[in-house]
Amino acid sequence: MTTDSDTATGISVKPVAGRIGAEITGVDLADGPDDAAVAAIRSAVLRWKVVFFRDQKLDHAAHVALARRFGEPVVLGRRGSASPDGFPEVETTADRLELGGRYGMEHEEWLRRRRHSLLRGWHCDHGARVDPPAATILRAETVPPYGGDTQWSNLAAAYAGLSEPLRHFVDGLRAEHRLGVGYQSRPGDDAYLRHLLDHQVASEHPVVRVHPETGERVLFVNGYYLEQISGLSRAESGHVLRMLLEEATRPEYTVRFRWEPGSVAFWDNRATIHLAPGDLVTPEHPRIMHRVMLAGDVPAGPDGRPSRPITGTEPGRW
Repeated sequence: MTTDSDTATGISVKPVAGRIGAEITGVDLADGPDDAAVAAIRSAVLRWKVVFFRDQKLDHAAHVALARRFGEPVVLGRRGSASPDGFPEVETTADRLELGGRYGMEHEEWLRRRRHSLLRGWHCDHGARVDPPAATILRAETVPPYGGDTQWSNLAAAYAGLSEPLRHFVDGLRAEHRLGVGYQSRPGDDAYLRHLLDHQVASEHPVVRVHPETGERVLFVNGYYLEQISGLSRAESGHVLRMLLEEATRPEYTVRFRWEPGSVAFWDNRATIHLAPGDLVTPEHPRIMHRVMLAGDVPAGPDGRPSRPITGTEPGRW
């Protein structure tokens, strides 16, 4: 594959798959990239949807400073105990290991009940919000010797790959995205289900959104938050959603990344969905990751109509 090099910045961008993903070399993210380097990275993210860096030495402060060069970091209202004090923008994904126990389940049972099918695992970050994050910067601190990879899929390529009649059909659709869709409740009392019902987050998004920077049409679907296509029956909606998700996750639209300590992935959350395959089977080797998300806008469809909040969400308020 061709490597794009910028002689002014010393940055090289090497695609790693046909339609998504590129590895960037020649930049020290902890050193504070200059304006030209930031512009080159931004361009690569928009072109390749997710970019990867190796052997970076970011700490929490440098991670947040880097994110600020590309947008406004999100400050989460609630994080787990593994997330660092003093850096409210940083969420440590080891927190996720606490969640099952918080509701009386082993972690593996909690995952099974949340992600009981392949397509259910594919998601964008916080897709039930009316203004999902624009991008995510995730860095690896500790990773297992094998397993724990992440996959991404290019939703602009997925839309472009649809037949013209199907593109015309989905251009006018809207769908409800809701937190906790597909969760399989436990028999009897289920504390996690009660939590979901007490903290509902839902929005109606266009099934096709227009990317605010590139102008591309993006097949805005995912397996984790998508509940129902508006105006269709449950049966019709189920068939259409499955077809669109299968198209969105075709192998030719995806890339899989092998993490190493010091690896960083930076992806466009408006144009991708991602999946953590369930092959993390080395409990003696922790997987500790830190993420910072950038505030996003309210999606709009080809007709210009924006997403609308249903419950538990409003633009800019986390």
